[in-house]
Amino acid sequence: MDWYETRKIDDDVTLILESQHDPEWRCNIWHVRGRDRDLVIDTGLGLKSLSAEVAKITERPVIGVCTHSHYDHSGGLYEFSERLGHRCEADIYASPTRENIVAENFFVDSMIYSAPYPGFEAESWVMQSAPLTRELDEGDVIDLGDRAFKVLHLPGHSPGSIALWEGATGTLFSGDTIYDGDLIDDLFHSVAAQLHESLERLRTLPITVVHGGHYDSFDATRMSVIIDEYQAGKRRWGCPND
Repeated sequence: MDWYETRKIDDDVTLILESQHDPEWRCNIWHVRGRDRDLVIDTGLGLKSLSAEVAKITERPVIGVCTHSHYDHSGGLYEFSERLGHRCEADIYASPTRENIVAENFFVDSMIYSAPYPGFEAESWVMQSAPLTRELDEGDVIDLGDRAFKVLHLPGHSPGSIALWEGATGTLFSGDTIYDGDLIDDLFHSVAAQLHESLERLRTLPITVVHGGHYDSFDATRMSVIIDEYQAGKRRWGCPND
């Protein structure tokens, strides 16, 4: 069975999913087509070659960027020659452990429907080292030739969480800062107060569409609902939402 499936969102954006990873836990891997180069935002587990899958979509040079260093978003980053992420988590990309990529106590065998290779065990797996070739920070720009994405540093879920913002189209790739599900703010390096502030910052953007780190995309109206519910004490992972 194929490890990846692709869904064309529009002419320039394709969603890549790891079909053998439990949908409740797998991240959204986004491919964005540019004139001069393409962008892959978040790289999944890296258990099968993501770069080979992306090569089916494009012949352009590809930049790999991760919204944060957690195992489900950055496992495939090592395959890309251009590897971008926030400087606050550069040490994690370079020297991953089960603890610092949040795989310990999270990533278990039941999340994988079909083993990617003989002898695979989720409980002992750790992603490959992927030292950043460019460390990002607030205000940096990733230029694809005809599209440009501004880096927003949005700490809270993790210290180096970022989103990519294209003001010309109102498009936000938000990682795990916001998605249409229960938000996680209690990991070893999460700071709930910072996540509250980061979410309030998103309200100020003239958003057309949010492509989150998990689940379906949504518009600005839905984003406000998600933020309101989180700020009211709901939508926190592991907490009841009634």
